[in-house]
Formats: sequence, structure tokens, C-alpha cells
Amino acid sequence: MEISPNLITDVKNRFGIIGTSPTLMAAVTRAIQVAPIDLSVLIIGESGSGKEFFPKIIHNYGARKHSKYIAVNCGAIPEGTIDSELFGHEKGAFTGAVSSRKGYFEEADGGTIFLDEVAELPLTTQARLLRVLESGEFLKVGSSTVQKTNIRIVAATNVDMLKAVEEGRFREDLYYRLSTVLITIPPLRDRGSDIALLARKFASDFAEKYHTKEITFDDSARNMIKQYRWPGNVRQLKNVVEQISLFEAGTEVTADTVAPYIPQNATVCSPTLSSQAKASAHTYEAEREILFGMILRLQKEIETLKNIVMGGSSSQQLLETRSKMAPVDSSMVRYSDYNSDYMQDDEYQNEVSEVESQEISSSMTLEDTERETIRRSLERNGGRRKATAQELRISERTLYRKIREYGLD
Repeated sequence: MEISPNLITDVKNRFGIIGTSPTLMAAVTRAIQVAPIDLSVLIIGESGSGKEFFPKIIHNYGARKHSKYIAVNCGAIPEGTIDSELFGHEKGAFTGAVSSRKGYFEEADGGTIFLDEVAELPLTTQARLLRVLESGEFLKVGSSTVQKTNIRIVAATNVDMLKAVEEGRFREDLYYRLSTVLITIPPLRDRGSDIALLARKFASDFAEKYHTKEITFDDSARNMIKQYRWPGNVRQLKNVVEQISLFEAGTEVTADTVAPYIPQNATVCSPTLSSQAKASAHTYEAEREILFGMILRLQKEIETLKNIVMGGSSSQQLLETRSKMAPVDSSMVRYSDYNSDYMQDDEYQNEVSEVESQEISSSMTLEDTERETIRRSLERNGGRRKATAQELRISERTLYRKIREYGLD
């Protein structure tokens, strides 16, 4: 189906989409084309790239535009309540269920539901979602009565779904049901001159909203923001432009002006690099050093106390020895301040020290210690990764990453 340029322009103006890059125009065109056809759509793109606009295009230019549109962030709902949020629950279904409640699939009947971060859904919820896609049927939590819903599902993710399927984190049959139509949103670094257009728009919007003088960008500034890879995409660009607009109001911005507002570890785009190489991989070295520093400290204390006990020392001697040991630096235990998966794994070091501390040689490196701990846990659980993650008290996402990192597949 051919889409007129005027329609594309109207859609962009209606939803505030800025840019003329071919990849962006292709994504907008694809969304308009699929809107009237009641198929499931999967939108793929990096965080901050603007995926949230496209489900709205599909809903508002489709047959369901007069019905409800509900957006759900699957990654923001705890695993224990996600089924209730999506499908509803009956009174008494669980502690705290003092009355029956409709879920999003019942509320949005006849309309569209947007499942953002769909890759974060637990496997049990994925099975329920598959049933909705196949037959339009679902069960409320705590109910045995089958209900029907007539709904269109649009999903989005920043995860490599084929890899998630391969690793067992996402159902293959559900992936193919969701991705009847795929729409890929380009990252900002691949949109060329759109970066300068967006920066100018954000600067204009800021000046109008806060009644300040608008900044302008000279050639050197435009070149700098075009070369930076923008890992946070459009969201990050807006943040930087608003900071500059605040502190440099009314000036012509140069590259020297922009530089302090871009992170010090900024890297530039290179057309010879693959998208994977361009991505800045967080190595978690700081978290690993902190975590295993604590493990080795605990191991040393255990060995010392064991030697005292074997030597028949009194309880008073044990207390004296423990009091002489260097206390753990408070900065060592604040590893949850780091923005990483370890924020979820606050009991990991306790489990590792209990299970492995007496078996791991003190001559091993931190990496060896971690690898050996994970390997032994996998053996104990027969290779079942979910059980291994539960035993180590870490998230499955962290475990998958560690298994790949240490070649334990």
C-alpha cells in the first residue's frame, strides 16, 4: 500500500516526530501501513529511541481508534503481581485481594494494548499471553472461568529477541506470534542530520516553555553532537540540550561549549564500526571487585576462626580475634549504588560465602572464584539456570551474562 508524503507529514506533526532520515521515514511508513490491518506488531529499538510513538500511530490510524488504548510497562511491574495487573483477579485469590479487579486485557477490550519491555515478562505470564494471542481467551487469577477479549497487541523491546529465545528467556512461539509485523526504530546515531534538527527543536521548546533566550549551534557544535554516539538516544540528547539551554541561554553554542555537557567517556560514531562494537559495554569491574573483596575477606576470617577453634581456644579468644580483624569498610557494602544488575542481587555474596568459602582456594583470582562458584552451582542443579539463579540469589539476567562471559554454556 502506497502512503502519500502528505499523510506521513501529518503523522509526524501529530505525534511530534522530528527527522527525515530514510530509516526513520521507513519506520513511520510501516506503522501507517499496518495500522488498518489488525495484526500483532513488535517494535524493536534501543532505549530512548522513541518506540512509544509508534503504537500510538498504529492505534490512532486503525479501526480501533475510538476504543481504549492502554500502555503497560512490563519491566516496571513486579513478577508476583504482573498476572493480576494484566488479566485481573478474583476476590480472595491471594493475600490482599479484598475484591475482584479487572486487568488491562479486560479494560482494553475492543481497543489496543501496548506492552513495553515485553521481553521482561516471566515465562508463566508469557504462556498466558500466548493464549490471548491464539484464541482471545484468558483466566483471571484465582478464577476457573474463561473470559474472552477482542484486543490488538502491540509490543516493544530493546532486547535481542532471537538471542532471548535461544537462551530460553522468551518463548519462541510467543515471539513469532508477537512479531507478525516487525518495525525497527533506528538509534539516534544512525539518523545523521536529524540530530541537529532535534537539538534545535529541543532548544526552541525549552526557550518557549521557560521564557529564556534561545541558544543556537554553530558548525563546530553541530559536528560534535552529530559525531557523538548518544547511547541514551533522543532522551539523552534532549537532556543535554536542556542543560545547555539553561546555563548558556541566548548564546551561540560552540563545540567547546558543548563538550562539558557530554559525559567524559563520550565516544564518537565511526561508520566502520558495527553497531555491536559501537555500543559501550559495561564490564561491571567495580561491582565485581567490591563483591569478591568481601567474599575473600569473609573467607580469611572463617579460616582464622577455624584455626582458633581447632586449636581449642576459648570463646574469649575468639571474640578478641574477631575484634582485631579489620572491619568491612562501609564503602565496600554500598555496591547497590552502582547502576547494574547487582542492585537486585543484594544477597549474592552471602550465599557464595556460605556454599563455597571453604572449598575455593585463596590463590584463585576473583574471576576464577566467581567462575568456579557458578560452575558448581550449575552442576548441583543439573544445568537448570533458573534453579541456579535462585540458589545463588541473583537474577537470571545476571546468571545468563556470567555464563556467557565465562564460557559455561
